[in-house]
Amino acid sequence: MKRLCGVALWLASAAPLAAQDSLPPYVREHFVRQDQLIPMRDGRRLFTTLYLPKDTTRAYPVLLTRSPYGTDSYLHPTGPGDAFARAGYIFAFQDVRGRYRSEGTFVNMRPHREPGAGSTAIDETTDTWDTVDWLIKHVPRNNGRVGLYGISYIGYYATEGLIEAHPALKAVSPQAPVTDWFTGDDFHHNGALFLADGFDFLYSFGVPRPEPTASHEPDFVYPTPDSYQFFLGLGPVRNVERDYYKGRAPFWNELLRHGSYDAFWKARSPLPLLKHVSPAVMTVGGWYDAEDLWGALAVYHAVERNNPGGYNVLVMGPWFHGGWFLSDGSRLGDVAFGAPTSEEYHDRLELPFFEHFLKDGAAPPPPEASVFETGTNRWRTFDTWPPSGARPVSYYLGANGQLTAAAPTATAGFDEYLSDPARPVPYVDGIVTHRPAEYMTADQRFASRRPDVLVYQTGPIGADLTIAGPIQASLVVSTTGTDADWVVKVIDVYPDDTPDPTPNPSEVHLGGYQQLVRGEILRGKFRNSLERPEPFVPGRPTQVELTLPDAFHTFRKGHRIMIQIQSSWFPLADRNPQRFLDINRAGEADFQRATQRVFRTAKLISKLVFSVLPS
Repeated sequence: MKRLCGVALWLASAAPLAAQDSLPPYVREHFVRQDQLIPMRDGRRLFTTLYLPKDTTRAYPVLLTRSPYGTDSYLHPTGPGDAFARAGYIFAFQDVRGRYRSEGTFVNMRPHREPGAGSTAIDETTDTWDTVDWLIKHVPRNNGRVGLYGISYIGYYATEGLIEAHPALKAVSPQAPVTDWFTGDDFHHNGALFLADGFDFLYSFGVPRPEPTASHEPDFVYPTPDSYQFFLGLGPVRNVERDYYKGRAPFWNELLRHGSYDAFWKARSPLPLLKHVSPAVMTVGGWYDAEDLWGALAVYHAVERNNPGGYNVLVMGPWFHGGWFLSDGSRLGDVAFGAPTSEEYHDRLELPFFEHFLKDGAAPPPPEASVFETGTNRWRTFDTWPPSGARPVSYYLGANGQLTAAAPTATAGFDEYLSDPARPVPYVDGIVTHRPAEYMTADQRFASRRPDVLVYQTGPIGADLTIAGPIQASLVVSTTGTDADWVVKVIDVYPDDTPDPTPNPSEVHLGGYQQLVRGEILRGKFRNSLERPEPFVPGRPTQVELTLPDAFHTFRKGHRIMIQIQSSWFPLADRNPQRFLDINRAGEADFQRATQRVFRTAKLISKLVFSVLPS
């Protein structure tokens, strides 16, 4: 997908068609559209499009979506296919406060109102409550039950609806929800700025508008198709405002002003407020979501932890961001999954979830965890996630690029490389303009051949090995600078005799393919706290812990497990000057080369810990 919210981009591109009522035939024949301005408690009105069944013989539940991307950007109200329309629902699509045709002022991930703020104080929770209340009181032939769902930023608004939920809100599905913009979603991962996504998204999203409008802001037009060269030539991130934004995107400047996990970011996270959740919850995510994988898992775990006894389930498929909506889910780039996984999700999980809770148990609800096992390409179910049977297994970095189950015994040993901000390690091979979704499974041979990437791998494994859950990287490192980024990638190396796919239009060679399974970055100054950065002491061995988001993947017999370690991932993440300072204010002269070491001795142990399922 093109940028941060790929789902939103596809929807936005569909706006002219939707305005011409280009709907699936069944929806066009069996539904009537109505546009409403729904009043909120402070007097502002939110633009809402309703699709009402023409049938008047029965009552229907309402499916609500609250979006910052425009209600007319929906080609049809039911996702792929028309199963929901045929099953019988009323659909409501709303522009959130301050976006498109809704009144009021838009605030990115609006902080929650203060306790005791008064009866007219608003936030996204109150706007959801007021909308649900209006719908059940004013929409004809509704059955008094409302469901709420959405993907990406729209998924964030679904999460917000869980907080202090209206009694009529019975089922909520946050899907790839934006959740925390400093810890692990979208703009930052562990404090490192995700430059390419943030630049693309904020250029055209959230630009102040003088009054309600149906028009979309234009996207940025790159002067070169090579984003690596563009961002390298841009220089420090502080140049974005001077050279390109020029006041059009206030949130970009807010982002740069808040370079640690301070009150600005904390106030925007819904996670601490996911208590006393009354609706049933089904959180959906993709194992290869480049934007909000972290958010999906974080929402599921927060609801699970804070609401014992509630109905809370997780669905994770082999999808890119919104891939269950935007594709059939049969493959991502060079990696095939054996079947159209999106179709199975919609038929077996999504529709039954809403049918069960909005229609008196019309279908059995999904199990606790419905997760797709990559590598073997099969759906599995568990009573908990991660599965209770998983056990920790350590793999140690060793001499000569070895990755082994045996702990090191050497008294001395390290590997080193020169990290040069003027020549950062690219995150993807070839020339790309916008960040491709496929990078999450892409061949890493281009990186393993660079001198500033350390590579460790096992021999061919003797039996299938299935990892299920988060991956913990525990490294002992040093740097000649006072700050450094650490990127850890877990890779599945195919046997050299793996046959190429048939047909093979992209001419990919799978023999020796190094498939990215999971990768993550840590801005080193945040190694002990996202709130209080601290420098490295040059040359001193230092413990660094990095949790990579969950994976559910089987390394097949004969494959190898590879670990790559590097200090840049550009321009996915911005460049670290390798000096301890406020990177968002750094100038050209602040960037320096640094020698990075990773230690691997009996006392200075570097390892990765996987949660492994018994065979």
